[in-house]
This record gives sequence, structure tokens and C-alpha cells, in this order.
Amino acid sequence: QVQLVESGGGLVQPGGSLRLSCSASGRTFSTYAMGWFRQGPGKEREFVAAIGRTGVTTYHADSVKGRFTISRDNAKATVYLQMNSLNPEDTAIYYCAARWGPLKDIGTMRKYRSYDTWGQGTQVTVSS
Repeated sequence: QVQLVESGGGLVQPGGSLRLSCSASGRTFSTYAMGWFRQGPGKEREFVAAIGRTGVTTYHADSVKGRFTISRDNAKATVYLQMNSLNPEDTAIYYCAARWGPLKDIGTMRKYRSYDTWGQGTQVTVSS
């Protein structure tokens, strides 16, 4: 299995930006489709974005479309989440997740049970 470690979270003002990173080790990173999820206070875990093994195909939740961008660098075994125009509703613990094999349809990739491995999460707080 691959092991995942997120970083890059923190406190940011509304309208600000952050870039989250998720570094992978273990099995070959490029054999995994990757996803980002988040869980806000008192909320269920929510799909944010997913990316295929080559990085060509991506999905983004409607709530973040146009503001967040998922990308990956297979040479660095890292997946990123660029977050712009942040607002307080984006406050959450952000988790990256790995699913061995090709990217499936968005209906599959938005389900947290579709993933094999999870990171420990990184806190993002949007507040003035």
C-alpha cells in the first residue's frame, strides 16, 4: 500500500489562497488515482476533487469548481490542491486519499469508500 502525508494547511483570511500537498511513499504512486476530501465541524466527509493517474483527467465538486484545482507530480509522488478565493465555509480538515488503478466515473470517485488509503488530514481554517 501507499502511505500518504498531507501538509500545507493553516489559517487564512477570506479571499486568500492555500496550496495543500499530499506526499506518497510505498508502492508506485503513478498506479493510483487520487482524491481530496474534507470534513467540516459537525459535517460528513465531503468529496472535493479527484485526479487520474496521468493527471490529464480531473473532477471537482461543484462547491469548489473554479476556485480549487487538483494536480499531481508523479516524479515527486505528490498530489496538490490549489485553493483560491477561500471562504469560511471551506474550513475543514482536508484529507487526501488513494485508489489503486485508473480513475473511475465521478459517481465512484466521490464516495469515500472507493479509496484504499487515507492520510491523516491537515486543518484549513478560513477566518478574519
